[in-house]
Amino acid sequence: MKLTVVGCSGSFPSAESACSSYLVEADGFRLLLDMGNGALGELQRHCGLYDLDAIFLSHLHADHCIDMCAYFVARFYRHDGTCDALPVYAPDGAEQRLATAYADVPSATAMSEVFDFRTLKPGSFDLGPFRVRAERVCHPVEAFGIRIEHAGRAVTYSGDTGVCDALDELAADTDLFLCEASFTHGKEDIPELHLNGREAGLHATRARAKRLVLTHIPPWTDGERNLADAREVYDGPAELARPGAVYEL
Repeated sequence: MKLTVVGCSGSFPSAESACSSYLVEADGFRLLLDMGNGALGELQRHCGLYDLDAIFLSHLHADHCIDMCAYFVARFYRHDGTCDALPVYAPDGAEQRLATAYADVPSATAMSEVFDFRTLKPGSFDLGPFRVRAERVCHPVEAFGIRIEHAGRAVTYSGDTGVCDALDELAADTDLFLCEASFTHGKEDIPELHLNGREAGLHATRARAKRLVLTHIPPWTDGERNLADAREVYDGPAELARPGAVYEL
């Protein structure tokens, strides 16, 4: 598997990075995890505009899905004809949410003509060459973390979450744990919303994750401090997500 960080900023884009978006590839299959603000432009540095095979939306906050509206334009109004419907695995209500955000969908069926919306439920399923497991995590809206397995290796993506047992289960013995760390330990303390660096490190330790990559750090948060907090409680290799970073597993 190959994972490419398309965008990793939390809440809103930074000067250096688009919001959440991660490309996972294996055996010629391309799965995109989230498509937040600015991600569609950055995605084209790593993948052809029409070369995705499926999309996973962890939840329906704008910094994880809003560029799906721009992608609708690219697929629906393509100069040589509308694209076939692309599988989009997302929480219930995704089509209505994106159509509302777009505000002027050409018809009631236009969004579903280019996106085949499939409602996420907790559990496992096959997707291309991958074995995928999605579980509900702890966030004010319905939100999912995802584990992707291929050829004996695993990548786990937390999405947005507070501390929860489901995340430990998803990340158990994972080779790469892409975990959000939006808050600063000792500064923000809002339960069931986001993790801080220390909490992300503790999740990685409990899960016996082989590598921790902190992501979804907003521009106003000190990523280096979050990384230091994570390293205090996690002994494995840990780093900050960077746009354009590539991980081969």
